[in-house]
Amino acid sequence: MQLALRNADYSPESPTQLAREFNIRFEGRPITVHAARKWLVGEAIPTQEKLRTLAQWLGVPAEWLRFGGTEIHATIDPPGSTARFESADVKLIADLQRLDDHHQALAREFIRMLVRMHREKS
Repeated sequence: MQLALRNADYSPESPTQLAREFNIRFEGRPITVHAARKWLVGEAIPTQEKLRTLAQWLGVPAEWLRFGGTEIHATIDPPGSTARFESADVKLIADLQRLDDHHQALAREFIRMLVRMHREKS
């Protein structure tokens, strides 16, 4: 897990950062900083559901996080992919999902319009 965090530009020495970043991506019950510390030092292994969230976030196979191995083969997002989200992006997506269908459609159309305008400028 420490290698995957390092490769994704996160600190493998910060259980606080791990807990915060994990909790904004996980839809279940949040983890504590203590639980994150146990994951980092190998005292505990996350549940399969949490491993899947970690794997998707860090762009590595869940099996690799659980069992280790010599190489990491990214299965979710290849290196350099723009699909990795910052904390603010994840919060924005969560906010979007809280809106009713009509307002979600308006927000999506607004974002599409901004992207088109940006492309035309470039």
